[in-house]
Amino acid sequence: MAPSANGQTVGRRLPVESAFTRVEDARHRLPRLFGRRDLVVLGLGVMIGSGIFSISGVQAANVAGPAVILSFVIAAIVCVLAAACYAELSSTIPVSGSAYTFSYVTFGEMWAWLVGWALVLELVTAAAIVARVWSAYFLATLDGFGVTLPSGVAQFFGPEAKLNLVAPLLLLVLTALIVTGTKLSARVLTVVVIAKVAVILLVVIVGAAHINMANYHPFVPPARAAPATASPTLLGWILDSSFGSFGTMGIFTAASTIVFAYIGFDLIATASEDARSPRKTVPQGMLLGVGAVTILYIAMAVVLVGMRPYGKLGGAAPVSEALAAVGVGWAAKVVNLGALLALMTVIMVVLIAQSRVLFNMGRDGLLPKSLGRVSRVYSSPARAAGFAGLAALLLTLYPKVLELEELLVIGALFCFAFCAVGVLTLRRSEPNLERGFRVPMVPLIPLLSLAATVWLMLNLKTSTWTKFGVWMVIGIAIYALYGRWHSRLANEDSWDFDLGDTDPGTGGLQAIRPDQDRPPELRAIRTPPDQQQSQKPTRGKHMRN
Repeated sequence: MAPSANGQTVGRRLPVESAFTRVEDARHRLPRLFGRRDLVVLGLGVMIGSGIFSISGVQAANVAGPAVILSFVIAAIVCVLAAACYAELSSTIPVSGSAYTFSYVTFGEMWAWLVGWALVLELVTAAAIVARVWSAYFLATLDGFGVTLPSGVAQFFGPEAKLNLVAPLLLLVLTALIVTGTKLSARVLTVVVIAKVAVILLVVIVGAAHINMANYHPFVPPARAAPATASPTLLGWILDSSFGSFGTMGIFTAASTIVFAYIGFDLIATASEDARSPRKTVPQGMLLGVGAVTILYIAMAVVLVGMRPYGKLGGAAPVSEALAAVGVGWAAKVVNLGALLALMTVIMVVLIAQSRVLFNMGRDGLLPKSLGRVSRVYSSPARAAGFAGLAALLLTLYPKVLELEELLVIGALFCFAFCAVGVLTLRRSEPNLERGFRVPMVPLIPLLSLAATVWLMLNLKTSTWTKFGVWMVIGIAIYALYGRWHSRLANEDSWDFDLGDTDPGTGGLQAIRPDQDRPPELRAIRTPPDQQQSQKPTRGKHMRN
């Protein structure tokens, strides 16, 4: 039994039935547009970003050497374990909001707020940082085609410019695209993702012909002491030891940062309400996306390290510079174009995911409920999307926004940890609940996911942990002053969402209606224990109409 929704108890949990009812019976519903292919494209759109063109070179040059290939493998394993946990939870509770909604049902309102607040940090930071990096690639692309901007104009394009005007303009355009509807955004995203995957395959094929095996030696360079001014990792601070770079610890340190490149599979879960047959298509899209990206990232790392000595890969555009160094400068222009496309899709998907998280938090009353409205004109959460774009725009104006990169990593890892524990908790509290996908070897896989996530978090800098702590304290204060008192669960008897929005319905917390004419896409389906023992597993079978 879930704790009572009445009163001001922070431990109140959202009943599973209510999570479904507020979608199926509410005015505020999103149109179901995404199939499995669209969800895979959504994942590729956000996971294939600046990381594939720069992070492998930078981490090889400064942290891990050629062993950065192993760092990619470690980061991939961590993300596959986390993706399995996300897949089960999203197939059990296929509601937009991702880890926020999972935590609301599993752990309670206070923990859900903290997870949602961490998601907001991850997404708004990602959009702001990638927009800044996009402006730099835009300038490099113009230079590659012989277009040189006057110095008075070029100073507003760089990623470290005190006043960057290009990044805010890009965010305005993409926010407008997302506000006007998901269908148009999905079409644009599909075309752009196909183009950038083609660019990556071209780079891998061309670069493979110029690999020098000598560049792989030494594969694990000798460890080096960290500079006196460097911020230590949390693990180093706990053990009172500075691990520095390279060596064995350099591989794990690089993996902690490389997770940034894989982050995005979790955002597929935020599109559950936009998906058709979400119990089946969301887990499939998530796992297929992680698998495809893992292959592309490792292939790019192998080729890049093989083309050029690792010590020379620390430039602003490692892939372009490596291609130019081996005499295929024409490919560098293609890479810059591919990077522009890759970064643009990352921002689009991040803003879509951010809008869905804010939409759910508004619909639950933890944020102003005007954010939980679906526009009658665009059939999208236009207010939430506009607010997400505005927040990213303001942050991208901060000149040192690139130094906040690890904040989005720690925000994502924080959510990974909750999902790993959530699988175990929900298996115990709701053992009969239908699951479109089940994590194998429970509790081993969730525990491995939790351990790997905690390990990577320990390898993040202490300065990152300090900033994250400040962000969470701010979040707790907002919840205490607003969310706790305006929560929909705390005020379900008086909750009124009649704001003249879209579909007719109730929007209240009430039992599932026994309406046989409606498809059971979002219903809590429980199998009695005696039937579970007598029947073979029918994974995903409950989705067949």
